Amino acid sequence: MLIENSSLSGADFEHTVAASAPANPDAAIALAKSGLLGLQNPAGYWVFELEADCTIPAEYILMMHFMAEIDTTLEAKIANFLRSQVGSDGSYPLYKGGPGDLSCTIKTYYALKMAGDSMDAAHMVKAREWILMQGGAAKANVFTRIMLAMFEQIPWRGVPFIPVEIMLLPKWFPFHIDKVSYWSRTVMVPLSILCTYQVKARNPRSIAIAELFLTPADQEVHYFSHVKTPLGKAILVLDRLGRLLEPLLPGYIRRKATAKATDWFMARLNGYDGLGAIFTAMVNAYEAMDYLGIPPDNAQRQIARAAIDKLLVVKDDTAYCQPCVSPIWDTGLAVLALQEADSQEHDPQSLQATQSALRWLASKQLSDEPGDWRVQRPNLAGGGWAFQFGNSYYPDVDDTAVVAYAMLQADTPVFAENILRAANWIAGMQSHNGGYGAFDADNDHYYLNQIPFADHGALLDPPTADVSARCIMLLGKLDEQQPQHRAVIDRCVAYLRAEQEADGSWFGRWGTNYIYGTWSVLLGFAAAGIAADDTSVRRAAIWLKSKQRADGGWGEGNIGYHDPRIRGEFECSTAFHTALAVMALLAAKEYDCPEVADGVDYLLRNQQADGFWRDECFNAPGFPKFFYLKYHGYDKFFPLWALARYRNARADR
Repeated sequence: MLIENSSLSGADFEHTVAASAPANPDAAIALAKSGLLGLQNPAGYWVFELEADCTIPAEYILMMHFMAEIDTTLEAKIANFLRSQVGSDGSYPLYKGGPGDLSCTIKTYYALKMAGDSMDAAHMVKAREWILMQGGAAKANVFTRIMLAMFEQIPWRGVPFIPVEIMLLPKWFPFHIDKVSYWSRTVMVPLSILCTYQVKARNPRSIAIAELFLTPADQEVHYFSHVKTPLGKAILVLDRLGRLLEPLLPGYIRRKATAKATDWFMARLNGYDGLGAIFTAMVNAYEAMDYLGIPPDNAQRQIARAAIDKLLVVKDDTAYCQPCVSPIWDTGLAVLALQEADSQEHDPQSLQATQSALRWLASKQLSDEPGDWRVQRPNLAGGGWAFQFGNSYYPDVDDTAVVAYAMLQADTPVFAENILRAANWIAGMQSHNGGYGAFDADNDHYYLNQIPFADHGALLDPPTADVSARCIMLLGKLDEQQPQHRAVIDRCVAYLRAEQEADGSWFGRWGTNYIYGTWSVLLGFAAAGIAADDTSVRRAAIWLKSKQRADGGWGEGNIGYHDPRIRGEFECSTAFHTALAVMALLAAKEYDCPEVADGVDYLLRNQQADGFWRDECFNAPGFPKFFYLKYHGYDKFFPLWALARYRNARADR
């Protein structure tokens, strides 16, 4: 991958684009605002496509064959999408322009073969050769190997031992379902049923992929060669011991554990939004329901399938499946952009749109519903928002901060109670180190990332800088009126200072990457009253300036998650990253610096006729290093927000 500007610093950067402040951005703001308003749903919300790599659409095809519920028309459209995503070397990457990923390529190959592609087709030959060069299907990650075991392509000894009896472990045990992240537990609980009973896919066309193995699958002995750490190897020994002792387990214990696992995920099925409102958990639950004998005409089973199908994006000739949907997040950020654009204009149409959005958001706030977060905070009153349309067990701290901040900026007593409940909930969700995770407090049992099941390294939901910064952005702004959370803010600021990288940036867990993390923290610091001449702020501003590209913009690729030395850099500028950098520098009161002027000029020059911008790259991780996302709304509302903030900052001086 070509990386530019890696040697430039703030001192020697040459501004080749804008020698002075750019033209008044009013016209660009009006055009972007009009475009965004035109995409609002009549109910009040915004929701944009949330695209992942080929793993999810491939798994949709695999699910259809697992269940023998094959829609050939839909399958053909998904296959068209998969073929369109292939890399030049025949592999399939985790994000556009990225290197090929073995597990993604294996699943895509298998799905295409199920859809009818001949193994002798040119694209299949190329993909197969690439897979074999990487060591073959035996080297796939755990989730892929579990799928292969269920399709009888590898023996069950090739996957970790995931007995359903994990549901009976006491809370003091080193592993407990409450000690892992929400996405891990919603995936793992129904999966434990499928793995315990070694459930077989129906696979009606009997499609096999023996050609993807260097050593025949039943002869392969190195399925766990990736386990390197002493703790990981010790756990692997226990894994094998568990398999040996499994036949001695009394039947009533297994039945009790199965019943508990079933009750757990059935209670969280979440209607038409699905278990955890995430694709993989929904599919595992649907397949487990089938194994447990819940008939096809059962209402809950039908709703569970409908929830999966709601994630599909179907077009004329192609289709893909989203990992989840993001209406709360999209709506909250869209409102913030429009509020910034309207802070001086008072446009009646835009005001009506934001009020409609905030009313819709208010209707989605959670309160006294059951939630897994209550395990750590049993006496805390609810008040959060989820990420999706509905996900009552799993409110999202980050979304809650954004939505409550938008309500606070609306400056109306209508939402006073919503804001108070949200702020109190966020304050109560603070972890012991002062930071915030996305869904749980103190979800930081790091040793669990070394168990064989966790080769994706994302079993946990520990505090992160970006989420923490959003929390103090809300609490800091609210502190001007209600200072009861000052101690919480101070602890969080101390956490963020400790998390700052040596070069002045902050890591971005939920957005790509250090530019996103630095933007998050600088906005949070400004709201919390941290002065612009603070050492941490100055270091961050200097770092941002040093990463500006020759065209005036900023860009950052996901390769930085794999190699932190390439942080804040990319082969091109993006509207998303340029908008973040401009807002971050404005938060540091860099109103007149040439870097901000050049960044604004970049946005003005790259706006399209419809008022939007076009970023092709993926802009966020689901799990850093293993799973990436493209939020299709980011190049629509973030540039608008940045241009409006720039205009308003200059007008206020």
